[in-house]
Amino acid sequence: MKPPAFSPTTVPPPPDYADMRYWAAHPDKKDNADRVPGSGFEDLQAVAVLDVFFLHPTIYWDKSAKPWNANLHDTKLNDHVDGSTILHQASAFNGAGRVYAPRYRQAHLRSFFNPDTTSASQALEMAYLDLKNAFEYYLAHFNEGRPVILAGHSQGSRHGYRLLRELFDDKPLQNKLVAAYLIGWPVPTNGLKTIPPCEMPDQTGCICSWRSYRHGHMPHQVPLGDSILVTNPLTWTTDPAPASKALNEGTTLKQFDRVFPQIADAQVHNGLLWVRKPKFPGSIFFTRKNYHIADYNLFYVNIRKNAMRRVGAFWK
Repeated sequence: MKPPAFSPTTVPPPPDYADMRYWAAHPDKKDNADRVPGSGFEDLQAVAVLDVFFLHPTIYWDKSAKPWNANLHDTKLNDHVDGSTILHQASAFNGAGRVYAPRYRQAHLRSFFNPDTTSASQALEMAYLDLKNAFEYYLAHFNEGRPVILAGHSQGSRHGYRLLRELFDDKPLQNKLVAAYLIGWPVPTNGLKTIPPCEMPDQTGCICSWRSYRHGHMPHQVPLGDSILVTNPLTWTTDPAPASKALNEGTTLKQFDRVFPQIADAQVHNGLLWVRKPKFPGSIFFTRKNYHIADYNLFYVNIRKNAMRRVGAFWK
């Protein structure tokens, strides 16, 4: 059934970021961003001297849902957010900094495909304004002048790029930016005035991004070409040379109880990150060519160690 058009009179109530319930991850509460995939890793948030602000992707995709934006009192949806993106993505940064991940009235998945572009635009604007309010509340009440890593995935990266443009780019806050990991969204290569693409693994004040697809696949109706930033998460450069899976230090799977090293290679190609089909327990059923859902999982340990490396470089 076609959903009704977006209406300001039917939107879910806004979040109050003074209330800890509206944070999916926060250093002052126990949450899934505190977890690590096995005994070889450590949550270092208690001793961290900088922060990570993580913007989660679209988890609101129930086909029967009518509202264009998620209701933050939906316990089932919140649990899904916590058990998916917070566990498998936000946790990658708990070795680098204190992880903050706000809940927000995320736009429904249909916002990216529905012909009602007016409603979609309004829904995405509401989602962004929630995250902007969350970030400004974080700056005023939690940050205390610490440097920050801005990270996100998919819809979160879309909003994160706008935050960079409006609040960091060529502004005083840029001096506090360690790096931005805006993954799973087509980020323009040269879309910002003074924040460059990351070209080295220890570069700071820069931005990383990629969208993962099976090697050889060229998707339709997505932005392609050199105008789209693609960072190779195995070399942390934009070099199109293939990077061997021998450089991959660990992939996480759904169970999140161990890592699987050397199962995914990576190559920058025409605005995409090409990955040969990884082999892991159960991979015979992994038949999709769009690896979007695994943008973080495939390179989890490399992301984790790179964030820590950039933190060290920032302090130098």
